[in-house]
Amino acid sequence: MTQIINTRPLLQEKPQPQTPEWLISHHITTSTEATLASLDAGSQGLTAEQVADRQAQFGPNEIAVKKAPPALIQWLQAFNNPFIYVLLALAIVSFVTDYWIPVRAGEKPDLTSVIIMSCMILFSTLLRFVQEFRTNKAADALNSLVEVTVNVRRQDEQHHAVVLSVPRHEIVPGDIVMLSAGDIVPADLRLLESSSLQLNQSVLTGETLPVEKHARVHAEASQTEISEQALLHQPAIALMSTSVLSGSATAVVVATGEDTWYGSLAGKISGAAPKTAFDKGVNSVSWLLIRFMLLMVPVVFLINGLTKGEWTEALFFSLAVAVGLTPEMLPMIVSTNLAKGAMALASRKVVVKRINAIQNLGAMDILCTDKTGTLTDDNIILAGALTADGFDDIRVAEMAWLNSYLQQGINNPMDRAINDYATQQGIARRLLHIRKADELPFDFTRRCLSVSVYDDHGRQQLICKGASEEMLARCTRVLSGKEEVSLTSEHLQHYREYVAEKNRQGYRVLLMGSKTLSAENSLRRLRHDDECDLTLCGILCFLDPVKQGAESALASLKARGVQVKVLTGDNAEVTAKICRDLRLSAGVPLQGPDIAALDDESLKQQLASHTIFARLTPSDKTRIVTLLQQSGHTVGFLGDGINDAAALHAADVGISVDNATQIAQNAADIILLEKDLQVLEHGVRIGRQTFGNIIKYLNITASSNFGNVFSVLIASAFIPFMPMLAIQLLLQNLIYDVSQMLLPWDSMDEEFVAQPRKWDAGNIGRFMLVMGPISSVFDVATFAVMWYVFSAHSEAAQSLFQSGWFVEGLLSQTLVVHMLRTRKIPFLQSCARWPVLLSTLAVVVAGIALPYSPLAATFRLQPLPLSYFPWLLLILIGYCLLSQSVKQFYCRRFGQWF
Repeated sequence: MTQIINTRPLLQEKPQPQTPEWLISHHITTSTEATLASLDAGSQGLTAEQVADRQAQFGPNEIAVKKAPPALIQWLQAFNNPFIYVLLALAIVSFVTDYWIPVRAGEKPDLTSVIIMSCMILFSTLLRFVQEFRTNKAADALNSLVEVTVNVRRQDEQHHAVVLSVPRHEIVPGDIVMLSAGDIVPADLRLLESSSLQLNQSVLTGETLPVEKHARVHAEASQTEISEQALLHQPAIALMSTSVLSGSATAVVVATGEDTWYGSLAGKISGAAPKTAFDKGVNSVSWLLIRFMLLMVPVVFLINGLTKGEWTEALFFSLAVAVGLTPEMLPMIVSTNLAKGAMALASRKVVVKRINAIQNLGAMDILCTDKTGTLTDDNIILAGALTADGFDDIRVAEMAWLNSYLQQGINNPMDRAINDYATQQGIARRLLHIRKADELPFDFTRRCLSVSVYDDHGRQQLICKGASEEMLARCTRVLSGKEEVSLTSEHLQHYREYVAEKNRQGYRVLLMGSKTLSAENSLRRLRHDDECDLTLCGILCFLDPVKQGAESALASLKARGVQVKVLTGDNAEVTAKICRDLRLSAGVPLQGPDIAALDDESLKQQLASHTIFARLTPSDKTRIVTLLQQSGHTVGFLGDGINDAAALHAADVGISVDNATQIAQNAADIILLEKDLQVLEHGVRIGRQTFGNIIKYLNITASSNFGNVFSVLIASAFIPFMPMLAIQLLLQNLIYDVSQMLLPWDSMDEEFVAQPRKWDAGNIGRFMLVMGPISSVFDVATFAVMWYVFSAHSEAAQSLFQSGWFVEGLLSQTLVVHMLRTRKIPFLQSCARWPVLLSTLAVVVAGIALPYSPLAATFRLQPLPLSYFPWLLLILIGYCLLSQSVKQFYCRRFGQWF
């Protein structure tokens, strides 16, 4: 399945002057004259009138960047949460039943439940808003760009060609642009003339080495549609945002702004982000709780109405049960946990743009990453300066340094690596006295560079460095040991195999040749025919080394259940070598052209067995991420180039860096201020800790609330009065929820954070059904004690009955936090942190003291006899023992806890 893109944004034939697309041709033509004609442009440049017309028609040469909305909109967006919707609905219902209906009936209204739920909604949304507003501001600061100017040839009022320096956003299709070393390509260009032009396309392709460009096009360019790979390697096309490493060129602008290839990639992230694992998990749990509510509330209403005959009171009580079933603190607990995680990551120089991404980081089980700058230093080094026999020799490095240091032409990454190596070895200091005689600059036809220098005897030595095939064609002898021997066909075959093997090992190889110039030749300037009859005397091996700490970081990620897959536009052999050095299970790389030929089902099978994916286009990367997600994985993507933007947008958690391209930062959820996998490993742990405390609250509260409602059903069927008043149920819920506010500061067992964790609505429902009724067993025991021991079985004694169950229910709910927060034995094998210990202790004290306080009458509670408390202690001990036993059974039966 070949990925095809339309080349319309590059060129289009002029169909009719009145149509809006008349500046762009339908195909890439081999004739520069035809290109200029299709753009209604000339080599002299555009006139001021033409520029003004085109600026009005095409707009500024800018890529629209998605900005954070105004503060008010961001706050309103914080309400977009299923649990918030449930609370809002309950708050509205409570307002009608507790305020509007009593006011209409001339009774005293009660807004307690409405105020409680409103405060929870407000606090949760404000917490989320403050965190995301701050990080959006930080991301906007990272996205600020310095104004770039472009040298453009235009016509003055006398129609003479002049060169102007204009802001990048003012150029238009048809402008004639002059490029030189250091320039950023300002738009999509068709080259008209070029001289030794080398572009760095790494932001688009991931390839670290420069690419040669010239004013010729490949034969397949005559097609109306070509593949992305073919477009990226069109020699006559320079794409927006690439940079000029060396050489110069004159080019015509064929597309600007959103019509550029860069702009088309930006368009892929302009829509709403796909739902992540966090979004899907929250939705599934929300609907689980809503279904339970829709089932239980009518049942409670009917049982109480039929048995008591008080339908109005039954309605209020069933609404209180609805509130009791809802983990109303969940939005606040989620927001607090995520905000706490964001602050922890901020201390490690990580900016969290979208707060939900923290949980996705913990749930991530596959990390897709680029190679350059993440696994490697993005800095090519000279790894070996070898003799023709393959032995290290400082004299080869000295010759290489003379060739690189003394030349004044193109200074590419390999020359810089040679110069760095020479500085480290002290070569530069030793050889600074040597004088250059002449040079032959590098060009892409010869693919070599020659420098002649004076030796100690005043003779000229020619030192030539270049690509292997070109050098082997120029050499007739080889230096073996201290002797020069003829370069035979066997030698040629040996060196070709040697270079191929080094390439497979990830090295880039140049060969060195030299000769002494004759007295006659040394009296004139160097000519190309002097680069012949050379002696092969050295082999230079270059490598982009692995990043320090990357191996240990990958090992840590693997230990935490995170698979790492390398997605790169770079060479497959080089990438495989890097992965082997990092002890990353490599195997055979799967390459872009092979991926394009596979359908989705076949590719899904290949994704499971491959670690390296090389020579990828942006579409390839996005497709891989999407198919991994469809296979049930939570996928993170780490990238910093324009070619990574769509994949960053599609991933469950997109991760970029502060020096990434603007479009990559805009697509990312998390921005690393240091491109370090160690930071990611720490982030994974924080994400799992954050999710653990969220799911801990949800499981504990949902099971506890379900147990309470189950107990209500039992009591409603057999007790002639309300087992607990609606206001008491709401108060109990409020006190319990306050104790949960510090759960975000609790620890998680090491076993939990060791593996990726996801939302599992099925497990939450099962957990609720298994663990919830345990509390009902001891609630029924409390009913029996109050009924038979304390004779609370009449209407007059219902306050005593309600007070007894209120205290027991509150203390058992609080105790269950410690019983269910860990799969281990609480207090002995795993103890909560002190904030949780203190908050639960405070609830125990408040629960026992409340019936004796001045507030007791407000909530229709009464003091309990002291003889009640030994019974309470026995009930709570029994509850601990049974819940621990059922917990151990649950872990054995279902193989998981949270």
